[in-house]
Formats: sequence, structure tokens, C-alpha cells
Amino acid sequence: MSKRFFRSVGGEIPLPIFFPDATRGVIRSLDSRDIENTKTPGVLVNTYHLLHDLGEEKMKQIGGIRKLMNFSGGMISDSGGFQLMSLVKKNPGLSRITEKGIVFRLSQKTTIKLTPEDSIRFQLAMETDMVVVLDDFTPPGADEKTARESVERTYRWAERSKKEFERICDEREISKEKRPYLLGVVHGDRDIGLRRESAQGLVSLGFDGLGYGGWPIMENGGFDYEVAQVLAEETPGNYFLYGLGVGKPEDIVGCVKLGFNIFDCVLPTRDARHGRLYVFDDKNGFDYHYYSPKERDITSDEKVSEICDCLLCQNYSKGYLTHLFKIKDATAWRLATIHNLRFYANLMERLKGNGSGVV
Repeated sequence: MSKRFFRSVGGEIPLPIFFPDATRGVIRSLDSRDIENTKTPGVLVNTYHLLHDLGEEKMKQIGGIRKLMNFSGGMISDSGGFQLMSLVKKNPGLSRITEKGIVFRLSQKTTIKLTPEDSIRFQLAMETDMVVVLDDFTPPGADEKTARESVERTYRWAERSKKEFERICDEREISKEKRPYLLGVVHGDRDIGLRRESAQGLVSLGFDGLGYGGWPIMENGGFDYEVAQVLAEETPGNYFLYGLGVGKPEDIVGCVKLGFNIFDCVLPTRDARHGRLYVFDDKNGFDYHYYSPKERDITSDEKVSEICDCLLCQNYSKGYLTHLFKIKDATAWRLATIHNLRFYANLMERLKGNGSGVV
């Protein structure tokens, strides 16, 4: 039986869902009420950054990241692996990946270490609704030996992560019904055989869902649906299927057709800060175009979208938004980000098949 809801502390959220990245417990320029007012059902927070910013003990004292943010929606925490791996592979002389975990030297005095167990402990201290295991992502274009090493290490780390997860949940007497979801991450780059092997190995360990790990964009800029199809084929029907970092609207639509039901990305909020707004072409479909404030619009009283019910489109003109971006006022970021999050919330409603037709 396929999943229909994502269980959160705040209630059940119908699938599919898109959670924007609130990397350090905040979406830049917005507060938690702004996020909720866009009807965005939840956010993703980053283990690496929050562990570095606050640490495990302070997070426990706070009572979790949701309490710190005063946020009532759903919440997913990533493992921190993608950020550290990116730093490791860009700066091999300053870091290393070992069987134990990841070590990265920020400076001569500061070294960050992250093991599968460390990541799980901190994510449970954050008290999120879904926890992601630490993974060794396969770099794009990796040779066969490197790709296999990454898949096999990901399996071993997943095994250790699950063991630590269950140990802590048992120690805290958290019932199976109230435990966070635990997500395994599939790797293998473009090697279809390795992708199947990775997925099958993780399923044998037993998780609540699988994530599309690694880089899903091909050299030509297109989305790799072949790998996505393989993941869909290997994922049990009662699992979540998570497009980690998948954020282009057309890619989300394509993945939902394959059975994916969770997505997160920085794209809509980052685009908003760069003056790139998403606008639906009609009230019910998925076609859209981009709008960017231009000097010629500064006297325009038109709305960014006539069919959008966000704070920006209901109250302000293209001219005012253009003016705000021109003078570099932070309000421009806020209004544009609210608009893009409202777009994505409505995109997911349309994909559920019960959208209100308003955006």
C-alpha cells in the first residue's frame, strides 16, 4: 500500500510534499509565520550547519529545532553528509573520508568530525519528523571502483545509523508509532546496476523510505529519469520515495508521475533573492514562466500574477517590487520569497489533484 500522508508532530500532511530548505533554522528574509502563511507544510534543516552553530547539548537544552523556530509544520533533517562531502572532495588536502566517518579541517585550530552515529544523535536531538542516514555520495563521473566503494560504504554507514537510531529510541522509550521516519539514501551515480544494488541493500536493512542520492542532473542539463525510474522500481510501495534536492517544477512533476512523494530544494528561495519569480500560466495546469523585475516595470501597476493569492500579488505591483530590488531593500527578498513558496505550495496541491486553482 502506497504512502498517503507524512506524519508530523503537527498532524498528517497529504503527499506529495515539497519542503524548502531552512538550512540553519531559517529561510532567509522570512520568519516562521511568513512560512506558514504561504501554506508551506514543512521545511528541511541542515545537520552540518546546526551542529556547527549550536552543538548537540545546546540543541537538547533548547528542546529541538522546531521549538527554537516556533514552527508548527513538518520538519525533515538531512544528515549533513552532502555539505561535508562537498567540502571534502573540493579540498582533499584538508579532509578525508574514512570508514569511521568524515573529517574536515576548517582551519589549523578547528576540525569537524561527523560519523553516522554523530549525525543520528544530533538529528534526534533536533526532534525532526524524518531523519536521514549519513551517506557517502558517489561523485558524478566516478570510475567503477570509486562508485562501488561509495555504494558499499553507504550501506555500512546506513547499517550503523539504523543501529544507533534504534538504540536511542529504545533508550528514550519512543514507541515505533511515534519515532521519526528513517530514510536510507541510494547511490551509484549513473551505473544502473549499482543503483539497484544500493537500493536493494538498503531495503534489506529496513527503512521508512529511500532517497535519490547524488547528483540527478546530467551533463546536458536534463534530469536523469532513468535512475529515478530504477529507484521507483526498487522502492517498496509502503516506503517514501524522496527526491533529495530535486526542485525544478517540471522535474518534480516528472518524478511524482514515477511515484516520488517528497522533495526539498533551495531553488525557489534562492531564485527569489535573485529576482526570479515563478508564475503559473493558468489556474489549473503545470506550465509556468519566470518573471524578473526590470527597469521598464518600475511604473507598472500590474501584479506579478493575476491568479496568485500571495502577499505580494494581493497587495503590491511589479513597479513596487522593481523599486525594492533596485534600492536593495530586504523587503524585496521577503515578498519574492513568499511568492515563490506560495507557487510551490500550490504546485503540490495541483499534483494532489485537489488544488483550489488559485495561484
